Amino acid sequence: MTIDVNGITLHWESAGSGEPLLWLHGAMGCGADWRFIFRDAPDGFEVIGPDLRGHGASTNPGGVFTFRDAARDVLALMRELGIARTKAIGLSGGGITLLHMATMAPDLIEAMVLVSAPPYFPDQARHIQRQFSGAMLSAADLDRMRAVHVHGEPQIEQLYSMVRAFADTYDDVCFTPPWLSTITAETLIVFGDRDPLYPLSLAMQLKEAIPRSYLWVVPNGGHGPVFGEAAEPFAATALAFLNGAWGP
Repeated sequence: MTIDVNGITLHWESAGSGEPLLWLHGAMGCGADWRFIFRDAPDGFEVIGPDLRGHGASTNPGGVFTFRDAARDVLALMRELGIARTKAIGLSGGGITLLHMATMAPDLIEAMVLVSAPPYFPDQARHIQRQFSGAMLSAADLDRMRAVHVHGEPQIEQLYSMVRAFADTYDDVCFTPPWLSTITAETLIVFGDRDPLYPLSLAMQLKEAIPRSYLWVVPNGGHGPVFGEAAEPFAATALAFLNGAWGP
């Protein structure tokens, strides 16, 4: 399914039935990545997985990417679908997009899980971003990128350029404590303690600034520590949180 919004064509898929559960993938991923966590849509939820602008089957004719623009795109999708209130999971760049949504439209996000999403890019992340290229990816990762990004090699090269541009961008991922304090969603912050991009101190900053927040540190977890063997415990914990089991 697609919608034309903000100068792009946004593609999304949905699965299951029940209350909406928005899934926002990480940079260079796609909306269908939720299936690496949940084999099927969780009971009682309709999973909505958009491809962020320039990713998957979505377009980005201008070539410039900001998480703020991605948030505006997804907000437009929510309006198109008539969704006034949703729960959400955001992974890495999807989590940054979700932070923008939660500050732009606090009433929309009821509860959210932020995985490996920083309030700003630290120097260690910018160093990696600045030199990013396809040579840093495994053959399996490259094959998967070619399979899900349907607009071909020019789209993939655009995504590499997107990541390199993050290194010198300071006005998009810049969530200050006063800004974060406006978030009303109950929030679970998930970080690996061995994330090469974002140190655990950033998770602590989020926890201190977001009023109704919890922190789950994944031991020996890297960036996005929710896949593979970690998928099942993450799914169980995230669903318990989103279903209200972590309330005081």
